[in-house]
Amino acid sequence: MSKYLSSVTLVCVMLMALSSCGGRQGGSDADRPENVEAKALLQGVWVDSETDNVLFKMRGDSVFYADSTSMPAYFKVIDDTLYIGSSARYHIERQSEHLIWIRGLDGELMKLNKTDEEEEGDFEPQEVQVLTLTDVMKKDTVVFWEGERYHLYVAVNPTKYKVTHRTLNEDGLDVDNVYYDNIIHLSIFQGSRRLFSSDFRKQQYEKMVPAQFFVESILNDMDYSKTDASGFHLYLSICKPGDASCYQLEHLVSFDGKLTIKQPRH
Repeated sequence: MSKYLSSVTLVCVMLMALSSCGGRQGGSDADRPENVEAKALLQGVWVDSETDNVLFKMRGDSVFYADSTSMPAYFKVIDDTLYIGSSARYHIERQSEHLIWIRGLDGELMKLNKTDEEEEGDFEPQEVQVLTLTDVMKKDTVVFWEGERYHLYVAVNPTKYKVTHRTLNEDGLDVDNVYYDNIIHLSIFQGSRRLFSSDFRKQQYEKMVPAQFFVESILNDMDYSKTDASGFHLYLSICKPGDASCYQLEHLVSFDGKLTIKQPRH
């Protein structure tokens, strides 16, 4: 009899757990209907009520920014929340046909007015401008060690490989900007003899930095640090564009040309 009761109790607990999980899933944003009326009111060109600067144009399911460096994004309205892109959300404080007040996660309230599209006829979605943080940059360092002269060359070269990074634009809106990544080249010579030569690409460090940071970062720079008995120490930085967040990876090149990469410093 006790075994029977235990079995019934176990089944009840399992059913309750499944019911609880199902309830949470049913309440997710993905399963809730859009606020069609609020979305319809958002169609058009919106300006900052204080500066009259054009911020964006909403058409269909897309947001097009006046800033040519920001990528268009998908948007939706659920209840009283405006979702833009994959992570930006704004609470709708007030909305009418020609006015909307939205508050971001940082608590800042933005007051926007809809303008006549005919007056803003020159506002059209443009091809997104890809940003380059550095032009071709070359650095030479001469090192003397135990009577020998060594010459270190570092070159940072922009590529056509694109990286998307979410940031705040000057209007306080969350936007996706696109940047070109870099390739970094290092050569070390002992007199006229080439001791070491290699190109470094971001993909080489995929397993050495957190995944979410990695996808939004670029190969930024390489700086010489010191020379000691173990060889030449240089630090390569992987950074989020326009952000102070970086990981530094120590690269040690021995006097016989062997490379060792150490775990990053953040």
